[in-house]
Amino acid sequence: MSVRTPARKSRTAALALPLAAGALLFTAAVPAGATSTAAQITASTDAGVAYLKTLQAADGSYAGSGLSNEWAFSAFAAAGTAAADVFPGTDTSKDARTVYRALLATAAWPSGSPVVTDYERGTLNAYAAGIDPARVGTGRNLIADIASYWQTSSPGYFGPPANFNGTVFGLLALAGAKTQSGVQRVPQALLDTSVAAVRANEHDDGGWNYSQAAGDPTQLATASDIDMTGATLASLCSAGVPASDPAVVAGKNFLKGKLTSATGGFDSMFGANTDSNAWAASGLNACGINAQGTDFTTTARKTPVDFLIAQQLASGGGFRYLPTDTGPSAYSSIDAVRALAGGGFTATPPAPVTAGAPTWVATTGFTSGATSTLALVVDDGTGALKVCSVPVTPTGSTTTLGAVLDAAATSAAPAGCVTSATPSSGTGTVTGLNGTANSGTTTWKSSIDGAAAATASRGTTVHLGDTVYLHYSS
Repeated sequence: MSVRTPARKSRTAALALPLAAGALLFTAAVPAGATSTAAQITASTDAGVAYLKTLQAADGSYAGSGLSNEWAFSAFAAAGTAAADVFPGTDTSKDARTVYRALLATAAWPSGSPVVTDYERGTLNAYAAGIDPARVGTGRNLIADIASYWQTSSPGYFGPPANFNGTVFGLLALAGAKTQSGVQRVPQALLDTSVAAVRANEHDDGGWNYSQAAGDPTQLATASDIDMTGATLASLCSAGVPASDPAVVAGKNFLKGKLTSATGGFDSMFGANTDSNAWAASGLNACGINAQGTDFTTTARKTPVDFLIAQQLASGGGFRYLPTDTGPSAYSSIDAVRALAGGGFTATPPAPVTAGAPTWVATTGFTSGATSTLALVVDDGTGALKVCSVPVTPTGSTTTLGAVLDAAATSAAPAGCVTSATPSSGTGTVTGLNGTANSGTTTWKSSIDGAAAATASRGTTVHLGDTVYLHYSS
């Protein structure tokens, strides 16, 4: 796995970022019984942001080979700081966003043996930094990268089903990283399929773990994990599942049962620590559940927010990992700031204050003769979605739906997204796809980047980074 798990220093796991929905939580009135006031939360968050700025390298980077501090982008966005406004000294040419985008666009990124969580982590952080994840560069579409890991034989899963966290963070990334105009770019049908997979993995105690449990009574009966329960709650709520849903309620109750009365910390398998506490709080944030509400205020009048603030060092603004530590942890500080700022697992980027810096950066057109990838979802109405990444090599700045269909038939990953299309040439209406033909008012429609559905036509213009959804409906 390539996503680091907060409480597990010995593993290379996890992803995490704040969702815009959580940004309202701690700006509202804090319950009278809570220890931490709104002013204290703001002060702690501001000091934490100042500490995160010190983590930037002299070249402007937060990310490099292996595990790094790129999750800072999610924390910055949740706290209202644009990555484009973070640069070493006065050198605005080395702002964190520009440097991170250049890294993501590199052909050698993330490594010679990538896993799906690499692309999910990149998507969540790029979005928070104000980089359109589908348009990082001509050769980098992170949404298509994730789509290429769709498990045809295990619908709803991204990457090997045994590594359940890849599916959770796939759902987080595809639901959370919307278009520049705030539209959900992938179809709800795709999100719902992954939601079903997530539901099937909920343990008997109401929480989740990093490995697959669906269909295995022994695994479902094992103890859940604090961190993964927080991330999974966020994935469900970001995909549209309400906080009142039984699966979310059970997850909330699992976390509630792990609170330590004296500190407000969650008692994880590694003991109460900043990372586990922050992941749990971020999950609550994403679901609109107040981490200082009645359910999460102990008999000693302590909350998870109190625990996080108590973990902040008096000097420097960083947060320690364990209560017994004497120095700050970069990763723990990132997690804490994100949670205290009300974040879930990605956030809409704030507008930069640096002169001339736009809210979003993106490559807007294909490069003639260069290969780019597009995410394609085919829905024949039976519930058996086909999801894939399609390489296209246009001769201009745009391409057509017909060209996408032709490419998908020969070189999609995974294969089988398109097996046949009628007509097979020209620019006319698509009358059949994968053996399913138009019938009366039930026909093939296309939706590009979440836009309104229209009659599917081979001549429809497709732009760099578009997510193409073809669905058979009346």
